[in-house]
Amino acid sequence: MSDVMTETGTEQMTSSTFTLRIEDGIGIITMDVPGERMNTLRASFVDEIQALLTDISADNNIKGLVLCSGKPDSFIAGADVRMLDECETAKQAEALARAGQQIFNRLEALEIPLIAAIHGACLGGGLELALACHGRVCSDDDKTRLGLPEVQLGLIPGSGGTQRLPRLVGLTRALDMMLTGKQLRARQALKAGLVDDMVPHSILLQTAIELARQGKPKRTRKKDMKTLLLAANPLGRKLVFDKALSTLRHKTRGKYPAPERLLAVVRTGYDQDMSKGLAAEAQAFGELVMSPESAALRQLFFATTEMKKETRWQGEAPNRLARIGMLGGGLMGGGIAFVTATKAGLPVRIKDISHPGINQAMANAHGLLAPKVKKKQLRDTQMQQQLARITGTLDYSGFERVDLVVEAVFEDLEVKRQMVAEVEANCPAHTIFASNTSSLPIHQIADGAARPGQVVGLHYFSPVHKMPLAEVIPHAGTSPTTVATALKLARAQGKTPIVVQDTAGFYVNRILAPYLNEAARLLLEGEPIEAIDRALLDYGFPVGPFTLLDEVGIDVAAKISPILVRELGERFTAPDAFGTLLQDKRHGKKNGRGFYRHDKKGKHKPVDDSLYPLLGIKPRHRLPAQDLAERCVLLMLNEAALALDESVIASARDGDIGAVFGIGFPPFSGGPFFYMHQQGIQVVVDKMEEYARKYGQRFAPCEPLQKLAESGESYY
Repeated sequence: MSDVMTETGTEQMTSSTFTLRIEDGIGIITMDVPGERMNTLRASFVDEIQALLTDISADNNIKGLVLCSGKPDSFIAGADVRMLDECETAKQAEALARAGQQIFNRLEALEIPLIAAIHGACLGGGLELALACHGRVCSDDDKTRLGLPEVQLGLIPGSGGTQRLPRLVGLTRALDMMLTGKQLRARQALKAGLVDDMVPHSILLQTAIELARQGKPKRTRKKDMKTLLLAANPLGRKLVFDKALSTLRHKTRGKYPAPERLLAVVRTGYDQDMSKGLAAEAQAFGELVMSPESAALRQLFFATTEMKKETRWQGEAPNRLARIGMLGGGLMGGGIAFVTATKAGLPVRIKDISHPGINQAMANAHGLLAPKVKKKQLRDTQMQQQLARITGTLDYSGFERVDLVVEAVFEDLEVKRQMVAEVEANCPAHTIFASNTSSLPIHQIADGAARPGQVVGLHYFSPVHKMPLAEVIPHAGTSPTTVATALKLARAQGKTPIVVQDTAGFYVNRILAPYLNEAARLLLEGEPIEAIDRALLDYGFPVGPFTLLDEVGIDVAAKISPILVRELGERFTAPDAFGTLLQDKRHGKKNGRGFYRHDKKGKHKPVDDSLYPLLGIKPRHRLPAQDLAERCVLLMLNEAALALDESVIASARDGDIGAVFGIGFPPFSGGPFFYMHQQGIQVVVDKMEEYARKYGQRFAPCEPLQKLAESGESYY
C-alpha cells in the first residue's frame, strides 16, 4: 500500500487518497481524493485506512497523529451517496455501515492520540470520522460547518454518529442536530463541546499538532443540571425521547421513517450499551437505504448536485456579474435585493418611485439579519457590510454600471415594456433585463425592445429569502448567454433554478392552478377549510392550499387564472369563489383578510367563519381525507405530465425540482414524476380513471400518461 520516502527530517507514506507525513514524532495524515473538489468517503477507502494504520502501528517513533484535508475549503463533506444505489438489499447496505463502524472503532482504539484538524465542511461521515478521533480542532472560518444531515436523505448516521455524538455534546443537543440535519458553525461547535479548540485557519494544523503532543484530550466540559437530570438517568432520558417523538410525529405526520428510527437507535445505545447501539444503527441504516422515501430524497439530491455543475447554457458561458439593478422595492423586489446582497455578495441598486418603497426594502433586510446577530450567527460588522451593499434611488443614477437588472413592478404589460425601454436607455449595452413576472409572457415583454436577446424571465417565489426555486424563462429570441447569466445569478443568490418554456403560467403556476382550483371546488361542496388543509398536510405538503393562497395573495392567484384559461383552455377555469372573495376585499395575509384571520403582524389565526355564509356554504366534513388530498394532487400530476410532453420543462428531473422547491410537493415522494415512477404509471392512470368515474371527467388521465402506461415505460 505505501511507499516510504525519507526527506529532511520527515518520512512520508502515500496511497491514492491518504498521505502520511511524519514530523518530529507526529504523523500528519492528509486526505485528498484525486480529481474531486471535495473529499467524500468511499467503501474502497476501508482497505487503504486499514493498511495505513498497520504501517502506523509498526512505527514506534510515532507518538501522535493529526488528520487533515488536502482540499483548500473543506474537510470531508460526507460519504459518497452514490455507493448506496449499488446496494440491492438491506444486508448489503448494513455491511457498508458495519465496515465504517469497524474502521472508526479501530481509530478510536489507537493508543496514541489522534486529532482532527477541521476546516470547511465536516458533514455526515466526515463528522463521524472526526468523532472517532480523540480530539478536534476547527478553524474559525465561515466555511467551517459541522453536522450529521443524513435525515435529509431519509437515512441515519451509519458509522457510529448516533452513539458518539450524544456522548460528546449531550443527548438533547445531539438529537436536535441529528433530527433536523442542523449544521453548527465553528463558534457553536466550540460552545457545544463538539470541538476542543477553535483557531484561525493559518495556525490550525500547528494547533492540532501541539494538541496531539499533549496526549489524548481530557473531557472537562461542565454539564449543567438540566443536562444531567435529562440524560444521566432513565426517567430523564424517557422524557427527552418521548418529547422528541411527539414533536417529530407532529412535524413529519409519519411520512419520514428515518427520524423515528434514529430515536430508537440512540435510545438503544443509552438503555443497553454502545455495541448494541452500533448494531442497531447498522441494521436501521441498511433498511432505510432500501426505503422508497430515501430513494426519492437521494434522487432529489443527485438532481440538484447535477444542476450545480451545469454552468453553461447551450454551450455558452455566462457574463461577469459585478453589480445588479433592482426595479421595485416592494415585497418581491426587497426580497430579491436581500438575497443578492447577502447570498450573492453583490451590490444592488434599488430604483423605486418613492422613498417609502426603498426604506421598506432596507427595513426588511435589517429585520432578517438582526436576529442572526442576536443569535451570534453573524457579527454586527458583517451585517453592516451586507446592508451597505443595498442602496436606493428614485431615478437611474448608478444604473450606468449594472450588469443585470431584475424587474419586480406591477403585473402590467405596458409598464414592464416601459421598464425595458428605460433600462436600455440608462444602462450599458450589455445589461440584461430579467422580469420577475409570474404570469405575463416574456416574448410580449420583449416585444419592441432594442435588444430582445437580453430580455429573460427570472421568476422568484415568495418569500424570496426562504423559497429555494427560481424559474428562468427565455423567449424564442433570448440569447444562450443571457440564459446562462440569469442561471448564474440565481445560483449565487442561493436558488436552485430551472429553465422553463415561455408559456402561460410557466411551469410551477401551471401545475399549481388545478390543485388550488380543486381545493376551492371542495370548499364549495361544503368541505371545511381546516379539513382540506389538514388532508394536504397529512399527504406531505408543508402547508395546505388555503394557507398557501392566503400567503401568496388571493388577488395574485385570481390574476393568473384568466391568462391560463385564455392560453391553455377551459380546464383552468377557477370556481366563482375567488371572485366573491375579491369583491369582499379578501386578499389574504397582506390585508389580514382571507380564508384565515391574520393579526397585524401577519400571524396565522383560525379560519374566518364569516367566509362560509359569504359563499353560501354550510360546512360539513363528508369525504375521506385521502379523497380530499388526491383530488387536488391527481390534477397536478396530470398537468405536470402535459407540461413535460409539451417541453415546458426539459426533463422529469427539472419538473420534480420545480414542484418540490417551488410549491413544496412532498420531498419524500421525490416530486410528481418520481412519485408516478415509484407508484407505477399504470397504477396512477387507474387511480385517475377511478376518480373520473367518481368526481368528473377532469380527472381523466391525459394522453401522454395513457401512452406511457400502454408502453410500460416510465419517467426514470
